[in-house]
Amino acid sequence: MSPPLIHLSDIALTFGGRNLLDGAELLVAAGERLCLVGRNGSGKSTLMKVAAGLIEPDRGTVFVKPGTTLRYLQQEPDFSAFATTHDAVIAGLGPGDDAYAARYLLEELGLTGDENPARLSGGEARRVALAQALAPNPDILLLDEPTNHLDLPAIEWLERELKSRNCALVLISHDRRFLSNLTRSTLWLDRGRTRALDRGFAAFESWRDEMLAEEELNQHKLGRKIADEEHWLRYGVTARRKRNVRRLEGLLQLRTDKREHRRAEGKAVLDVAEAEASTALVIEAKRIGKRFAEREVIRDFSIRVMRKDRIGIVGANGSGKTTLVKLLTGILPPDGGSIRLGANLEMVTLEQNRDSLAPDCTVADALTGGGSDTIMVGGKPRHVVGYMKDFLFSPEQARTPLRVLSGGERARLMLAHALSRSSNLLVLDEPTNDLDLETLDVLEEMLSDYQGTVILISHDRDFIDRLVTTTLAPDGTGRWVVYAGGFSDMISQGGSIQPVARGMAPEANTGKVRDIPAAAAAPRVAKRRLSFNEKHRLETLPLTMEKLRAVIVKIQDKLAAPDLYTRDRKAFTEASALLAKAENELAAQEEAWLELEILREDIENS
Repeated sequence: MSPPLIHLSDIALTFGGRNLLDGAELLVAAGERLCLVGRNGSGKSTLMKVAAGLIEPDRGTVFVKPGTTLRYLQQEPDFSAFATTHDAVIAGLGPGDDAYAARYLLEELGLTGDENPARLSGGEARRVALAQALAPNPDILLLDEPTNHLDLPAIEWLERELKSRNCALVLISHDRRFLSNLTRSTLWLDRGRTRALDRGFAAFESWRDEMLAEEELNQHKLGRKIADEEHWLRYGVTARRKRNVRRLEGLLQLRTDKREHRRAEGKAVLDVAEAEASTALVIEAKRIGKRFAEREVIRDFSIRVMRKDRIGIVGANGSGKTTLVKLLTGILPPDGGSIRLGANLEMVTLEQNRDSLAPDCTVADALTGGGSDTIMVGGKPRHVVGYMKDFLFSPEQARTPLRVLSGGERARLMLAHALSRSSNLLVLDEPTNDLDLETLDVLEEMLSDYQGTVILISHDRDFIDRLVTTTLAPDGTGRWVVYAGGFSDMISQGGSIQPVARGMAPEANTGKVRDIPAAAAAPRVAKRRLSFNEKHRLETLPLTMEKLRAVIVKIQDKLAAPDLYTRDRKAFTEASALLAKAENELAAQEEAWLELEILREDIENS
């Protein structure tokens, strides 16, 4: 039997006074396809960093077969030392690697290679890191959350790309479908130790539940045995002294085992603060459309959303998902058609941009707004520490600055903040990013029991299948198609997710690439950014619009005087002309702001 490529044995690591890893193991053979699963904060990324040689363990041995090439995809890469994204990817190549692979992978991931790494968004940095890890075609790929910030076409392309490679894979991901499609073995990191399953992720959850049930039964038996031994110690017939001493030592050891056993962590308690029910009809859209410059994002779209509907919106980045949601919820006016919202709507939105959290703010202040230990949940006061416990935060984390939280902890914090507000309409933009599988299960249960309406934007195919009753997807021409059921139902009905047009496209069911004829391919446009003037206008236009609205209100109040027309016809005419001018100017300013806002969102999401 050939030696493994990587073997981590008896790995122990203490972090912040806590035994994060305590005897963990990792064995990776050539061609292995392994997923590393566990709760947020269980040490998955840390164990992967130990394997990559980035962290030295407190105890244990790390063996890497001589001559093995390894690449590690970090969750938060830093490319500030490079002039361009192409330079960053090239830097990861070895002497015998193909330099063309860097350009090809960057193009497949929606980048030109000329971007300045210092100005990359989080999603763009993740794509560059993915290209850097894949370009050398190493013996082992360690990928930590590779699907974060990728749209569905990119995720499906990545699946095909990884399936076509012969290298060993170790994957950390919250995407169940991605893990099920790629893995053949599973390593469960739980309470500092690892347990191996020689089957892929598809078999993991039932196996995990069996292991936890067996553990609970064994702990129950241990408790009964301790009780029996204590009864013997108090009331048993005295035997030989040596035998009594040995039995007493055995009892002490049983008590030690019971005391030192680390119980499985509890589940998050995700309770949403529900408002009074809305009307049966929540949203009615009739033949709505939206165009920005020459691009028609939404064309002739109609839908009726009823109370308790679960609407899933899927599509490539930049296809108009956020625009559609803003139209349906009344935030944006359509260019044509009509939108009617039901009465008594109370909407809460969870955005995917977790960078909006102030890094120096504490967990408690982020929930309460600062200056208080109380948070209002559904209109009722709760102590912030008790509410934090529902989302698996410890009391000690109340004063923890947000900059030290993991991605999963930031995701749970934003959920906690959003769910504390009363609502009967939830709008969730990529809520599954960085959440562990157990928290995803609880989130799914909560949303299933929620008595209001849910509109969900997600690239997580499995989560969509489990939750939504209707799926909306673009056809690539500005039209959005309504499908009954989830993502798999959409595929069975002939639907698909159209990628953003590029000069290269993945061939179906292979990892190869075909050239698109020049006549058929849309011209590749270099990724642009907001100019200084555009940023300035985006910041100042809301104040300008507010001033115009105030002027309009004053003029309307003046015109509302019942005797103005008969008393001063000239003043009435002048006021009417001023009102028309102010309204036209406001409409122009609103349109300019909307175009800039959509441009900003498309740039950030691409």
